[in-house]
Amino acid sequence: MPQKLQTIGFDADDTLWHNERFFHLTQEKFAELLREHTDVADLDGRLMAAERRNLGHYGFGVKGFTLSMIETAIEVTDGRVPSEVISQLLEAGREMLDHPMELLPHAREAVEALAGSHHLMLITKGDLLHQERKLAQSGLGDLFDGVEIVSDKVPETYTRIFSATPGGVSGAMMVGNSMKSDVRPAIEVGAWGVFVPHELSWDFEHAEAPDSARYHELPDLAGLSNLVANLD
Repeated sequence: MPQKLQTIGFDADDTLWHNERFFHLTQEKFAELLREHTDVADLDGRLMAAERRNLGHYGFGVKGFTLSMIETAIEVTDGRVPSEVISQLLEAGREMLDHPMELLPHAREAVEALAGSHHLMLITKGDLLHQERKLAQSGLGDLFDGVEIVSDKVPETYTRIFSATPGGVSGAMMVGNSMKSDVRPAIEVGAWGVFVPHELSWDFEHAEAPDSARYHELPDLAGLSNLVANLD
């Protein structure tokens, strides 16, 4: 008799490895660089508005974030931002891209525990080269049966990916730290969704938990293999 659950998709950033904390640190540097040139009281809100506007142009990831910082710096200073500040923002973006990847607790153990019994997919959004580099540094690449680096995570994304995996959509699970991108759209198309919250999260990714029997929440990845065993 085939397994009830056959495919497990993992998000990458802030599910398997740290990511958002580097954005927070850079955003603090952004505010410090602009402190002498403008009122920073609503700087976070202005930057978030720029990021939202630019998602359709630049997508998710460090490069879009860096361009949004530069755009915001120009806007809030009415074009008077010094070229030196722009140069420092570009350097901050490069430092984010070059920062060593650091796995979250229990990430390796969770993936290794399921690799032999289930079809594993890495499903992440963001800059292609940056995500490929982080996956290579993680040492987890050989444990996944497939990798999908997508421009966005919407219901159609999971239908397309899981329809081509063992068990189809109904036999798939998505594990991630974003209720909006990982959990809700996967459940909407008929898969399971497992929310593993991270201490830091981007405001864009906030959403209400779904009212579904296919929804589960874990404090961290340590309990994932037991949850999967109970579903099987």
